[in-house]
Amino acid sequence: MLTDLPNILTLSRIAAIPLLVLLVAIGAPWAAFGAALLFTLAAITDYFDGHLARERQQLSDFGRMLDPIADKLLVAATLMVLVGFGHLPGLGIYPAIVIMLREILVSGLREYLAAIRIGLPVTKLAKWKTGVQMTALGLLLLGGAGARFMGLGFLPVNALGAAMLWGAALLTLITGWDYLTAGLRHAVAPPPAG
Repeated sequence: MLTDLPNILTLSRIAAIPLLVLLVAIGAPWAAFGAALLFTLAAITDYFDGHLARERQQLSDFGRMLDPIADKLLVAATLMVLVGFGHLPGLGIYPAIVIMLREILVSGLREYLAAIRIGLPVTKLAKWKTGVQMTALGLLLLGGAGARFMGLGFLPVNALGAAMLWGAALLTLITGWDYLTAGLRHAVAPPPAG
């Protein structure tokens, strides 16, 4: 179970977090590039772990439990390190807060609904939100210094990352509201007869 490739990919997202934080803390242009690359590779494993589990018929309760935890840890740690080291331009802390709050809300809803044996499936819009959010975070980790290190200093990486983070926050509000209303329907529904 732990040695199945899908679970190893999921665990690798968690294992990448301390190195990601260290690279951002170093602050050198090469480290910014390394942090963005590491984050991108970790984000890509989110697609492949589920895909491989289904393809290889290696679905497990452990994987279903760990996958959303790994996703939330990676996103939360990245947002905190971007805020902590001042890498969010302008009012970037506000979309970061919205994203963090939604992650906590959805986790709580899923935990409650699991206790009453109801699943909360991921919507297509939530998958788009994740893609926009991961791209934004990768760009913000790269920043201007990392872009210059790559010879792409002419690209407005910080502005693109910030704009995408605001877009992700908007999608976060929409999908969070959808999940909240779905969860509340089950929370206030009368108990089944019998």
